[in-house]
Amino acid sequence: MRPERLAAQRGFTLIEVLVALVIVAIALGAGIKAAGALTDNAERLRSISSAQWCADNQLNELRLNKQFPSIGDSEFSCEQLGHVFKGNLVVRATPNANLRRVDAVVSDPDNGHRLVLSAIMGRY
Repeated sequence: MRPERLAAQRGFTLIEVLVALVIVAIALGAGIKAAGALTDNAERLRSISSAQWCADNQLNELRLNKQFPSIGDSEFSCEQLGHVFKGNLVVRATPNANLRRVDAVVSDPDNGHRLVLSAIMGRY
């Protein structure tokens, strides 16, 4: 072969370069979307964990008071990790008169997450 012909055959065509750029762009887009999903999941986990701590604290406070909870609803608020949660304690009767069901319902007004933690409290 002649040297002029070898020089003409080297390199990529414009179509090949464009196809490679499209493949790289799609891969980068998928990576950015996955990173965004991980960030959202981490924030959701932080919010749900904080709400669970609030509910746990309310139920533990009832246990530590060693008083049989009266039937009815009451509101509370709680701050965890710099975030304020609103909640309700819902106390209901059970078939056994010595036991009460207590639900701590915690809501996050910012992103709408809601958590319910239930416990059975006995007469001390």
